[in-house]
Amino acid sequence: MWAEPLYTAEEMRAAEASYRGPTLELMERAGRKVAEEVLGRYPTARRLAVWCGTGANGGDGFVVARELVRARRDCVVRLLGDEGKVTGDAAVNLRRAHDVGVPLVEEPGPADVVVDALFGTGFRGKPRPDAERAIAAMNAADVPIVAVDLPSGVDASTGTVAAAAVRADVTVTFHALKVGHIVAPGRFHAGTVIVADIGLTGGRSRTRRASERILGLVPRRREADNKYTAGSVLVVGGSLGLTGAPSLTSEAALRAGAGIVTACVPASLNAVFEQRLLEVMTRPCPDEDGTMTRDAADVVLAAAERAGAVALGPGLGRTEGTRALVGHLLDRLEKPVVVDADALWALTGHLEWVFARDAPTVLTPHAGELGRLVGRPSAWVNANRLDAVQAGADDAGAVVLLKGADTLVAAPGRGPVVIDLGNAGLATAGSGDVLTGVVAAFLSKGMDGDLAAAAAAAACGVASEVAAERHGEAGMIARDVVESLSPALSR
Repeated sequence: MWAEPLYTAEEMRAAEASYRGPTLELMERAGRKVAEEVLGRYPTARRLAVWCGTGANGGDGFVVARELVRARRDCVVRLLGDEGKVTGDAAVNLRRAHDVGVPLVEEPGPADVVVDALFGTGFRGKPRPDAERAIAAMNAADVPIVAVDLPSGVDASTGTVAAAAVRADVTVTFHALKVGHIVAPGRFHAGTVIVADIGLTGGRSRTRRASERILGLVPRRREADNKYTAGSVLVVGGSLGLTGAPSLTSEAALRAGAGIVTACVPASLNAVFEQRLLEVMTRPCPDEDGTMTRDAADVVLAAAERAGAVALGPGLGRTEGTRALVGHLLDRLEKPVVVDADALWALTGHLEWVFARDAPTVLTPHAGELGRLVGRPSAWVNANRLDAVQAGADDAGAVVLLKGADTLVAAPGRGPVVIDLGNAGLATAGSGDVLTGVVAAFLSKGMDGDLAAAAAAAACGVASEVAAERHGEAGMIARDVVESLSPALSR
């Protein structure tokens, strides 16, 4: 399989409900797994503080504290709430912690390691004021924090952080990863995530996390192929001062396996592209002051006749003429289209142009672009990435790829896919143009829109790792990623 499940809180509850034995067994195993991780990772830590809530996550924490005391560590528990509010399995383990001498304290004092067991997968919204103060105290301790199941303050189902949240160095979760471990901003609070087996089996999830194995689904060139059957891509973009974007898109499409790429560019800038793009054919289009006009549509539509997919928007420019051109092309092109950059700007307020299309369409916005499309601030998109990408897909009736360290791909009526392959070197100008070219190449090979988008994000992530081996991350540029695409897809 090319993906693994990412569970929501509700999906985890369903998995736990299917367990045949006593739920106390699950809590016992969970707490022991965390204690083992703490002892193994921090063998010299002598004093430890476990911060517990009154719910099931706190119950896990009581087991952790008991096991640490049994391992001859000095361990205290800070219980956030009254002991009388602790019920069920958690109450059983609170009594067991008392039995082995675990002290409950108001002020934990200095510690070598802090264990966060305030809130688990059931948490949503904002922490109460007393919980916010507890989270702040843990973060301010300036020692390693090990989170039980999920950093407190992170929504397991979405990755949303509504207010304060623990910044863990390590998170020990159970049975499977949760959405909040991988989707930002939650992913930036989780640290290293360890998945512990506590005896649960099965379970279903709607959200998936793609692995490098998804690249095995990308059609490769065959001996019987020619340049057109291997994948033909048309790139439409470029304007004065923005010739690099369509150039990177064109070169990326070729390095991603397209057999032939043609670029429709402003006629007044054609000489620039002729010199820069040796393997790409160019089609000069009517322009005004270096920006294509609505009159370029006829040239583009003619060039698209032999294309398997079209990349629309890189460096296109932002004028009313380009807006009219984008609308006309989306109406007339009966080919798969990936819409990026300035074409996304042109779409603002006109998502019906995409919704009305029959052919596959992939939008590739960053947070600001998606915010404009769905009428929300970019800050809201960054804080609610999963909801935002699904809203974009539903509103546009198309596949939406939301770029970021956790790239998200959503399609109407399907569960989202998360792609977190790659490194910080991708945070460089032009990497989005590269991604657009790869999506177009995969669409031209006949892949479905959501699969092409997810595979393209994975390809760029793996290519960034290859590029880092050659050039390092610190000064990685988009061309390094382009050059690494073929090795990434070949290995």
